[in-house]
Amino acid sequence: MRGKLFICATCLLFIASCSGQQTHNPLVSNDPTKTTGKPVVGAARLDQLIPLIKGKNIALLVNQTAVLGSTHLIDTLLSSGIKIKKIFAPEHGFRGNADAGEHVNDSMDLKTVIAVVSLYGKKSKPSKEDLEGIDIVIFDIQDVGARFYTFISSLHYLMEACAENNKELIVLDRPNPNGWYVDGPVLKKEFQSFVGVDPVPVVHGLTVGEYSQMANGEKWLRNGLQCNLKVITCQNYEHKMKTELSVKPSPNLPNALAVMLYPSICFFEGTNVSVGRGTDSPFQIIGSPKTKFDGAYEFIPQSKPGAKNPPFVNEKCYGFNLSNPKNRHNSGQFNFQYVIDMYKLYSDKSNFFLKTGFFDKLCGTDEIRKLVEEGKDEKEIRASYQKELDAYKLKRKKYLLYKDFE
Repeated sequence: MRGKLFICATCLLFIASCSGQQTHNPLVSNDPTKTTGKPVVGAARLDQLIPLIKGKNIALLVNQTAVLGSTHLIDTLLSSGIKIKKIFAPEHGFRGNADAGEHVNDSMDLKTVIAVVSLYGKKSKPSKEDLEGIDIVIFDIQDVGARFYTFISSLHYLMEACAENNKELIVLDRPNPNGWYVDGPVLKKEFQSFVGVDPVPVVHGLTVGEYSQMANGEKWLRNGLQCNLKVITCQNYEHKMKTELSVKPSPNLPNALAVMLYPSICFFEGTNVSVGRGTDSPFQIIGSPKTKFDGAYEFIPQSKPGAKNPPFVNEKCYGFNLSNPKNRHNSGQFNFQYVIDMYKLYSDKSNFFLKTGFFDKLCGTDEIRKLVEEGKDEKEIRASYQKELDAYKLKRKKYLLYKDFE
């Protein structure tokens, strides 16, 4: 995504299975079971959900990721007699076929004949009129655990709208594939944007259920409002699990490697370096026409669905293929070394960073860019945000619903 991101239908497969655990929280619908087995997403716990919404007028903020196996949550709820009055659509739309950053219009879902209100077009937040006649709003979208993945921004504004209009919100939780660590600079208020709404680090280490509780508990919503929130938790999940998605979570995150690299590689969206949009390996290769060197990996971005006009379309780019483990840093965790390496190779350093300031918005601060320009190494860059990161880690623990990775 160039600026913002998306997700598509997903059914989660997990490569670890351990007992789930959480501390007591009255906002959580039910304690996750402590039995071993594959994690069960919140949406699958219909015995918890249906009694809460039966006979109510329901709206949902969902996209293709809101699935139970191969069946969309909306179809499951309609077959259970639930009255769905409205669908809210995030970036990429309800069906997820719009490009990253592309304006999404209001529409009507042809299959269900339910009105679809875009929250990635003229507005990012439901209006009072949008919520008239609605009793409960449901959020169910698969996140990938990075601050600039815009669905948590949509969640923030949905919570705000529900608080302002006295509507109950139910968050159906899903595991975080990058939820096994926490890292990166914490967003500073002056760099707040739709790719960074709340003061969390780049890799926040929270599920969407935990994130919603933190936004509520820390009073991050406008004017310190708190919404009437309930989280239906996952079963059999804990943060140390590394998850693999059986269906790509967005057009440009086609596999587990791209999802893992995304928190580090997305910074190039604020530079004149390609992340491989318009190729068969998006977010797994990096390069540009101005980083030519001996032995460079070469690729040419092409216009294609999900990347209609990628950076450097039809131009040869030179860089690295990160599918090769030898080209990856820090065991696959978050790392600024990729940016440092490409900056050193870039032949026109004054134009490495986009003049829009988007790199700073992605970082949540302008300090990282300045340190890269000064030639600081990764260790020095990491030290620059450690104090704020440590403070966040302590705060985060208050809102965990599952056993942590430490």
